Amino acid sequence: MTYEEVPSEALVTPYDSIGAQRPGKVIALHLNYPSRIAQRGRTPAQPSYFVKPSTSVASSGVIERPAGTELLAFEGEIALVIGTSARGVSQADAWAHVAAVTAADDFGVYDLRYADKGSNLRSKGGDGFTPLGPSLIDARSVDPAALRIRTWVDGELVQNDTTAELVFSLAQLVADLSQLITLEPGDVILSGTPAGSSVVVPGQTVEVEVDAPDAPGAPSTGRLVTRVVQGESDSGAFGAGPKIDDLQRAEAWGSREAAGLEPEWQLTEERRAKLASVATATLSSQLRKRGYDDVSIDGVRPLHPGEKMIGRARTLRFIPARPDLFASHGGGYNAQKRAFDGLNPGDVLVIEARGEAGTGTVGDILALRAQVRGAAGIVTDGGIRDIAAVAALGIPAYSQGAHPAVLGRRHVPWDVDVTIACGGAAVQPGDVIVGDGDGVLVIPPQLVDEVVEAAIEQEREEEYIAEQVAAGEPVDGLYPMNAAWKKKYVAAKGENRGE
Repeated sequence: MTYEEVPSEALVTPYDSIGAQRPGKVIALHLNYPSRIAQRGRTPAQPSYFVKPSTSVASSGVIERPAGTELLAFEGEIALVIGTSARGVSQADAWAHVAAVTAADDFGVYDLRYADKGSNLRSKGGDGFTPLGPSLIDARSVDPAALRIRTWVDGELVQNDTTAELVFSLAQLVADLSQLITLEPGDVILSGTPAGSSVVVPGQTVEVEVDAPDAPGAPSTGRLVTRVVQGESDSGAFGAGPKIDDLQRAEAWGSREAAGLEPEWQLTEERRAKLASVATATLSSQLRKRGYDDVSIDGVRPLHPGEKMIGRARTLRFIPARPDLFASHGGGYNAQKRAFDGLNPGDVLVIEARGEAGTGTVGDILALRAQVRGAAGIVTDGGIRDIAAVAALGIPAYSQGAHPAVLGRRHVPWDVDVTIACGGAAVQPGDVIVGDGDGVLVIPPQLVDEVVEAAIEQEREEEYIAEQVAAGEPVDGLYPMNAAWKKKYVAAKGENRGE
């Protein structure tokens, strides 16, 4: 876009110059920046919002952390200030209704998130929880796709991102909201926060700045400064009180490590190598010894015989086809597309198709997307279409076979990253998926180390047994080994190790 000619003295004005320091509405977006979406592990199909009370608006100053709470988190954001009424406007015309942009800090208390779920009233609606300012940048003078947001805590830069790659453009937010409600002069839209949001404690200071470094004059809002103090009021005195767990701590701080928690279990390269060294048949035997006899994904076959697949599960669920449900959930950026777009290196996408092989659940384009994203494989208890093209990609894939039909014939893409059933096995996001020529297993992460070490030892024993059988020994008493053979095996193992 080209910048409009705006007098230099009008590029930046004090926030209260709009004549309404307290807006009529404050509407905040849940997720928008790719960096934040990567942290949360979920990609929204459409913008989703919550409303903050106008009484939460403040200027530079202080914010009180409510008594009895520990997880007060900041979120530096770009705020849009509406200049003219907007109702049912197009995306092309939407930016013309924005008077200015300014800096915002969308504070929230994670201790109270559970109480109001997505509405965030208790967690984000407190007095002073939406500082705005200190100055406005004239919207006519900037490209909405070339704004920068930065946040500092006690002088350290902790957030630094731009609007260049937002999932939902700033103009789209205005247009989208205007289809539902009338946006009025002075209303504020908070456009989401990038990665780097974390917890602050009393005594710390948060500063947020929005600027347009590439625009003429490089206009800036200046720094919005908020100092955190300890409050005395009890937010749960007459209702829901604070309640936190490790998930809320990790999300508030930005990671388990930052929250001082034990690191989340990881499928390390060492673990991958150990899993790759043993067969699924051996792993299955060890799982059964521990009471896990229903962890094989039955009925699926590898697209590339002899391949090995190891990764963490991500899930996609299809439900049976129905015209009205397919009309509402089958088109656009549906669950199937979101699942493939959300894959990360080392993930295995596991698809619940209810064993229905009468249609494809993945084709060449989506398989290519999985490969480009670095996925370790695809497992579906349904069919694969474009199977020759999928096979040519080389990405590990397991299915019931080929079928040319698209998913609308039997399926509606419904949900992602939920617990599913695939081939008779329960699969949760984060489970470890191991596949080879014998089939596919689902291993709960907490069992991996124990099971794989036992499997490695089992295969050593079986190799010794095979050597004895090849030498002419009968299998009775040898397979499985009785006490006498076990003693011989231990002695032989010691000799091989030079003990």
